[in-house]
Amino acid sequence: MTSPVVQDGPRPGPDSLLALRFPSDPQLSPDGRRVAYVLSRVEEEEPRKPDADFARPRYRSHLWLAGAEGGARQLTHGEAGRGDSSPRWSPDGQTLAFVRTAGEVGGALMLLPLAGGEARRVTHFLQGVQNVQWSPDGRFIAFFSGGDEQDRRDERGEARVITRPRYRFNGRDWLPEAPARLWRYELATGELSEWYAPEIEPGAYAWLPDSDGVLFVSSTDERAAYEWRNEVYRLDLEGRVTQLTAWDAALQTVIPHPDGERFAVVGRPRGKGNTENAHLYLIGPGNEVTRLGGGHDHPVGGAVGGDCHVGALPEKPVWLDGDTLLFTSTVRGSVGLFTATVGGGVRAHDHDPQGVISAFTASSAGVALIRESATRFPEVELNGAAVTSLNADLPFAVRAPQRVTFTNELGEGEGWVLLPGDLAERQQVPALLNIHGGPHTDYGYGFTHEFQLLAARGYGVCYSNPRGSIGYGQAWVDAIHGRWGTVDQDDLLAFFDRCLETVPALDPARTAVMGGSYGGFMTNWITAHTGRFQAAITDRSICNLISFGGTSDIGLRFWVDELGLNFARRADAARLWDLSPLQYVENVTTPTLIVHSVLDHRCPVEQAEQWYAALTLNGVPTRFVRFPGEDHELSRSGRPDRRLKRLEEYLGWLERWL
Repeated sequence: MTSPVVQDGPRPGPDSLLALRFPSDPQLSPDGRRVAYVLSRVEEEEPRKPDADFARPRYRSHLWLAGAEGGARQLTHGEAGRGDSSPRWSPDGQTLAFVRTAGEVGGALMLLPLAGGEARRVTHFLQGVQNVQWSPDGRFIAFFSGGDEQDRRDERGEARVITRPRYRFNGRDWLPEAPARLWRYELATGELSEWYAPEIEPGAYAWLPDSDGVLFVSSTDERAAYEWRNEVYRLDLEGRVTQLTAWDAALQTVIPHPDGERFAVVGRPRGKGNTENAHLYLIGPGNEVTRLGGGHDHPVGGAVGGDCHVGALPEKPVWLDGDTLLFTSTVRGSVGLFTATVGGGVRAHDHDPQGVISAFTASSAGVALIRESATRFPEVELNGAAVTSLNADLPFAVRAPQRVTFTNELGEGEGWVLLPGDLAERQQVPALLNIHGGPHTDYGYGFTHEFQLLAARGYGVCYSNPRGSIGYGQAWVDAIHGRWGTVDQDDLLAFFDRCLETVPALDPARTAVMGGSYGGFMTNWITAHTGRFQAAITDRSICNLISFGGTSDIGLRFWVDELGLNFARRADAARLWDLSPLQYVENVTTPTLIVHSVLDHRCPVEQAEQWYAALTLNGVPTRFVRFPGEDHELSRSGRPDRRLKRLEEYLGWLERWL
C-alpha cells in the first residue's frame, strides 16, 4: 500500500525535519472501533518566550483518538514542556491511562475519563512510570517505577562504587543500584502498593487472563543477564514468584495463552546467540516446547530501518483466539503481519512486499497499526483505513527508489538507489554507499527522511542488505558469524559496482561511503582496505574490537555471539585485533567525517576518539563532531536541534569533497 510519488516540489533542507509530525504507540480499543495514539511534533521549548539567538526545538507529544466513523481529535493539550505518552485502554473502554512528563520530573500515571472531564493524576513519584498495563478484569493497573529513589552522586561529586558487571546502558546512562519495582494500583480503593521488588531487572511482562497475576521475563542472576539468558516467571497477587521455564537463552517477550495454562514466547533456543533469528515458541504446563511456524525462515519482529520513529512502536504478538497468534515479521525489505497457528502453519495476514508495518496492537475485534513505505510517511490505520494524513503534509517532494540486485553463493541480494528528481538538469550525480547498522537489521521500504534529503540535495543514495542482514533467511544471517569485513564487504562493494553499472546517473568518479554503528565499523574497515572512495562519514562507529568489549553496554557478550571470540582471552584478543579497523588505519587516505554522541554506551565515544587520533596522526583530512547529551539513537530520535546539526555536517562534508 503506497501513495503516489511526488516528482516536483521544494527541495528539503535539514530543517524540513522540524516540520514533521511523528505518530507512535497505536492502541486499539477493546471493541476494536477506536484507536488512541501519540502524535509528536517539534516546537520551541518555551514558545511564549523564544530566544532569537538560541533556538531550542524540542519534541512535544499529545494523545489523539480516532474512530471507525472517521475523524481524529486531540485528547490532551499539556502545557509547554510536557509530554503525554503510553495511552492504555481500560477493559471497558471508558478510561485511558497514560503517562505525563513535565520537565525533569519523572512521568506520572494519569487517568483520563473519555466521557468527559479532566485527567486525574495517580502517582507523584520522583522517578518515572513505565510499562503501564491494566488487568483484564479492570481492577488493577500495574507499572514499573523506581518510586522516590534518587541517585545524586554525580551532582554531589561523589565516588561511584561499581560491583556489578552491568552498570551502564545506552539511553539510560548509569543503571540504578536496585531495579525499578513493579507497582499495583487498585481502582476501587485508590490504593497504590509496591507489588514486587526484583533483584534482577525484569524485561517484558503480561497479565494472566484471569487477572490473578502476571508472567514476566527475567534472569536468574547477573551473569545470566549480561549473557542474555532469560526465564519466564509467574508473580501472583500475593507477591509470590515461581520460575516456570528452564530456557537458559534469550527471550524478548511472553504472551499468555487465553486458557491461562500455556504461554507463547519470542526468543532463541538454548545454545543460539545473536545471529539466530527470533522465533515463536509455545510452552505448555509441563514445560513442553513447540516452535510455531517452523517453516517460516524469517524473524519475528520488524527490523527495517527508518528515521521517522519518535516514541513507542509496539509489536508484541497477540492471540486472536485459542489457535491463532498474530505477529510481525521482516521479509526481505518489508515488514508485515502474519498469523501462526498452534498446529504450526504461518500465513500472511497483512503483508505488502513494498511496505513496512512498524507498530501494531490487535484483538479478535480489529487491528490498529502504523504503516509506511519508502514513499509514504508513517500513518496510523484502524482496521485497514488511515486515520491520519501526515504524508499529505510533507514539506518536500518524495522520491521513489529503484531496486538493484546482486548475487552471491547464497542467492540474490537486493538494494535500492534513490536519485534526485531533477536529473534532466544534471549529467551525473555523486554516489553514496550507505551501510546499515546491526549488523542484523535491514534496509528496505521504510520511510527515511535522511535519504530523501540527500537525494534532493543532488546525491544518489545506494543502500542494500549484504549478508548478515535479516529478512533473507537464517543462512544469510549466519554467513558473517566470525568473519566481519569479509563476505559482507564483498556484497556491499558488489552491490555498489552493480549500481554504478546499471544506473547511468551515478558518477563513479565522485563516491562516498557512510554508515552508523556496524555501518560505521564497515565504513572504517572499507576505507582501511580500499582507497576507491573520495569521502567517508563514520557515525557512532567501532574501530577497536578489544576496547569495545570492555566499554560497550553489550560488550561482555557481543563478540562471543557475533564472532565466537572473548576479548578477555589472550588468544581471542589477537584475533579481535585482526578484525579491528584500527590495526589498518595507516592505510586510510579517505577524508573522513566522524560523528559520535558522548552518552553512546552501545558504541562508546572512545571508539571515535581512537579513530580520530589515528587519522590525525596519519595526516588524513578529518573532522570530529561530538554531541553532548545524546546516545546511540541520535539519528533516529535525538533532540531535534542536534539531529539538525548532524544533517548539516553530513551535507557540508559531502559538498566539500564531492
